[in-house]
Amino acid sequence: MLSAAALTVCRMSIGAPPGQGTPGAPRQGTFDELGTPLSEVTFVVVDLETTGGSPATSAITEIGAVKVRGGERLGEFQTLLNPGTAVPPFIAVLTGITDAMVATAPSLSAVLPTFLDWARGSVLVAHNAPFDLGFLKAGCISLGLEWPGFDSVDTARLARRVLTRDESPDCKLSTLARLFATSTVPCHRALADARATTDVLHGLFERLGNLGVRTHEELISFTGLATAAQRRKRYLADGLPDGPGVYIFRDAQGRPLYIGRSRHLRARVRQYFLASEPRTRMAEMVAIAEAVEAVSCAHPLEAEVRELRLIAEHKPRYNRKSRFPERTWWLKLTNEPFPRLALVRRVAGDGADYLGPFGSSRSAQAAMAAIHETVPLRQCSQRITPARPTPACVLAGMGRCGAPCDGSQSRAEYADVAAAARDLLTGNPRPVLEAAQRRMVSLSAQERYEEAAAHRDRAGAFIRTLARMQRLTALASCPQLVAARPGFAGGWDLAVIRHGRLAGAAVVPQGAAPAPYLSAVVATAETVAPGDGPLAAASAEEMQQILRWLGEPGARLVALDGCWHSPATGAGGLQHWLDAAEAARESARPLDDRRALRPVHQPARAAM
Repeated sequence: MLSAAALTVCRMSIGAPPGQGTPGAPRQGTFDELGTPLSEVTFVVVDLETTGGSPATSAITEIGAVKVRGGERLGEFQTLLNPGTAVPPFIAVLTGITDAMVATAPSLSAVLPTFLDWARGSVLVAHNAPFDLGFLKAGCISLGLEWPGFDSVDTARLARRVLTRDESPDCKLSTLARLFATSTVPCHRALADARATTDVLHGLFERLGNLGVRTHEELISFTGLATAAQRRKRYLADGLPDGPGVYIFRDAQGRPLYIGRSRHLRARVRQYFLASEPRTRMAEMVAIAEAVEAVSCAHPLEAEVRELRLIAEHKPRYNRKSRFPERTWWLKLTNEPFPRLALVRRVAGDGADYLGPFGSSRSAQAAMAAIHETVPLRQCSQRITPARPTPACVLAGMGRCGAPCDGSQSRAEYADVAAAARDLLTGNPRPVLEAAQRRMVSLSAQERYEEAAAHRDRAGAFIRTLARMQRLTALASCPQLVAARPGFAGGWDLAVIRHGRLAGAAVVPQGAAPAPYLSAVVATAETVAPGDGPLAAASAEEMQQILRWLGEPGARLVALDGCWHSPATGAGGLQHWLDAAEAARESARPLDDRRALRPVHQPARAAM
C-alpha cells in the first residue's frame, strides 16, 4: 500500500450519490464540477478560400474569421492573399476571386502570423475543419512557425451527430444555413461563409444543450452517438475529484467491471456518458455499471502504478491488459551439477539464474534457442549421474552438446559451459549476437533467407529481454531512490522507490520549500523487503512505468541508497542492432513464418 497521506478513496453509489436522497435526484453542482461553460469560451470561426483542394499543390487566396464569445461578436478578420500562382478558372468562377484581385494582396508570410496571434487562446471552428486547419498547419510548416495547438470544432461533424436526416438531408453549409435561418448567406467568400458558420454553430449549441453538453470539455469530447441510457448515467461522475487518479466502474453487486486512470478523473469519467463508445465491450460495460469509485493519487505516476496493481488484484472482466502479470515465462539455468535451461512460470529463491519475464512461451523458446546455438548446454531433462551413464542423444553427434550423460564430458568441463551460459544470462550478450550473425551470413549466402531471419529473431528475443531485465534489476537493487519531476500544474512530483516498487508519492506545491515534503513522504513511505529473485518487490510493468517516469525531461535524482547502474557490456549497448532488426522484420512481416522461431527440441518444463 502507498502512503495513507497520499491516498483518498471516494466511493460513489447509485443508491445514494453525494448529496442525493434518491437515485437520479437533482443535485446542485459546484462551479468546480461544471468545467468551463460554453458562454465563457472564445471561438474563432474561420473559413478559407484556396486555389485547390490539397495544401501540397494549392495555396490560400482568402482568410475570413469571426471571433465570438457568449453569442456576442468580438471582432472579424478578413484579407485576400497572393497565392503566388494563377487562380484556376474554375476557382475564379466559384469564388469570384480573380488574379487581378490578389495581385497586390499580401503574402501568406505577412498574414498568417498576424492571424495566429489574433486567434490565440481561442477554440477554432470551421465547417469541414480538416480542410481549413490542414491549410493553416501546412502554412505554419512552410514558414517555420509553431502551430499554437488550438482545440477545434467541426460544425459539419457536429451537425451529423446532432441533426436527423428528416431535419437536414445533408450537412452542407448552404443546407444548414437555410435550416438555421442564418443572417448571412454563404457564397464561397471567406468572411461571408465564416459569418454563416457562426450562426450555424449557435444553432447547434441550442441542440447540444438539450443533450446535456454545456461546457467546453464536454463539447470537445462529444460525438452525439451516446445513447440516452448512457447520458442518464452521467450523474455517476458528479462529486468525483478533479485531479489525477484511478477510477473503478462497479456493477450492482459491487464487483469491479473496468479500471482506468486519468489526469482529470471527473472529466474522463463523464466522457463515458457523453461520448459514443466504438468499442462494443466498453459500451456494454457502461450499460451495466451502477457505481464509480475514485482513488485520488498524488500525481500521474502514482495513478499509473495504482491502476496496474488494482487490475492485477481484481482482474476486472472488461480490462484486457495487465490482468494477469503472473502469466509470464522465465528462462532458468537450473542449480544442479549439470545445469540446463528450463521454462518456468515463476522465480524461486533457489540460487538459480533467471532471464525474463517473457510475455509468451514462444518468445522464451526463441531466446532459449539463441542460447543453445551459442553455448553447448545439454538439452535433455533427465538427471545425470556419472556413476550411471546413459546413451548420448543426436545433439552430441552434431557437436552441440559435450555429452555429459555418457561420461564424455566431466563435471569440471561442463562447469565451464555452464559458466559461459550464466555470463550470457547476466552480463554480455554479444556472443549470442556474433553466433547469430555468423549463421545469418552463411544462410544468406545459400539464399536461405527465411532461416537467416529466424536466427535474427531468436537473437533479438534474447537481447531485447536481457536489456529490459538489466534495466529492471538495476532499479530493483536500490534499497531506496527518491526522485522529483516538474508537476503538470507547477511544483514538483515526488516519488520514493524501494527495490523497484513505488513506496510513496507526494506533490510539492508551486513556490513551497521542498524539504518538509521530502521528509514527510520518505517517513511515511511503504517498507519494502527485497525478496527472492531479480524482480521480487514489484511487477515488471510497474518498474517499466517508473523507469519511463525517471527518464522524462526534468526528472531529478534527489537521494539514492545503493548503486544504480547498468553493466558497461550489457545488452543496452546493442539497441541500434535491435532497432535495425525490428525494422527488417517489420518490412518482411507479410512473408514472416513465425514457426521458424521454435527450437528443434522441445525442452521439458521444470516443476513449478
